[in-house]
Amino acid sequence: MARLLNIIPIVFMSLIFSIESTHADPSWPQWRGPERDGIVDSVPLPETLTETENKVVWSTPLAPSYSGPVIAEGKVFTTETVDQKEEVVRAFDKKTGKELWKTSWPGAMSVFFIARANGDWIRATPAYADGKLYVAGMQDLVVCLDTKDGSILWKADLANEFKTGNPPFGFVSSPLVDGDALYIQAANSVCRLNAQTGQVEWRVLKSSEAFGSAFSSPIIATIHGQRQLVVQTRKELAGLNLADGSPYWQTEVPAFRDMNILTPTILGNKIFTSTYGGSSLMYEIQKQDDGAFSVAELWTNKAQGYMSSPVVINGDIYLHLRNQRFTCINSETGETKWTTTPFGKYWSLLTDGKRILALDERGDLLLINVNPNEFELISQLHISDSPSWAHLAIDNHQIYVRTLDKLIVYAIK
Repeated sequence: MARLLNIIPIVFMSLIFSIESTHADPSWPQWRGPERDGIVDSVPLPETLTETENKVVWSTPLAPSYSGPVIAEGKVFTTETVDQKEEVVRAFDKKTGKELWKTSWPGAMSVFFIARANGDWIRATPAYADGKLYVAGMQDLVVCLDTKDGSILWKADLANEFKTGNPPFGFVSSPLVDGDALYIQAANSVCRLNAQTGQVEWRVLKSSEAFGSAFSSPIIATIHGQRQLVVQTRKELAGLNLADGSPYWQTEVPAFRDMNILTPTILGNKIFTSTYGGSSLMYEIQKQDDGAFSVAELWTNKAQGYMSSPVVINGDIYLHLRNQRFTCINSETGETKWTTTPFGKYWSLLTDGKRILALDERGDLLLINVNPNEFELISQLHISDSPSWAHLAIDNHQIYVRTLDKLIVYAIK
């Protein structure tokens, strides 16, 4: 009996370790991570980038793409446009880099001349859920893949279904999966598709804009107790009923040539955004006594965002700007705390609340201390001479960097 009592704690602790090990390997299932906000809570960021220097776990060459890597089921999923003829999805073993499968379909197109310098390749980051990968092809095509073998489960050709034609800038908005619903901004509208079949269940905020669908990616938020889809179209910000797409609230967001690109940033019942040729804005979503919602503009700041969605830490907004500078703005007052000298054209941002990891378009990883009083660059590591527009991913003590011509995996100490 005494021996049995001695064994029980060991078995119990082994069970706990097993459970913790299971949860110690969270996936990076979509654009900007589990909550689409760039927040990393599974593992601390490195204290210095010298720890990761020359510690490449594996890398593999790829054709061009701007979509970020997605990590799930022990696999890494990437996209690419090959020979300006087809779109390709590959799955790699995340530990070894071994290619597990590859799937492709015809999908090349030439983007509008304004964006030609940024290439004619696939842009949106896929979304993973329940053994399926949802990929946004450039021609407003949604493809659902079985993640076991890459087989195509269904396709939804929205440009053809709604006669909207190829979007001038390509399908840019990253898909969002919520249960059996897939939310996308494509075909000059916001759509909900059945995630199992690809059937369109509703389509709202339709536009006849010549420049096509939204650049911004949707996000789900609970505002005044109401769970809703928050979207930023080419012209406005809106909160939509998840079931039928009807608007709870909406407001115009001014920008040059309707270039509203950032993912809306949720701060409780407030929403921050920043636009090209416009300004940085904080809106408060208010709820009236009769249950109706309204929108109030709390403050504006002359800083202009571009393509980089910010991270929010302790009430401060850390944002990369159109003028290539990095800035810190207080979310309560709109006051600019500091602004740096210029860097590259684009940053993707991750934070663990203490440090910020940024991937600069010029191929540099930057590690920044979270400090609202001054910009504090801890260390910097040049990783590629190729442009780096894809969003970073992080999982199980590894950083995944998608440059224009390869995928590189670094170890975190």
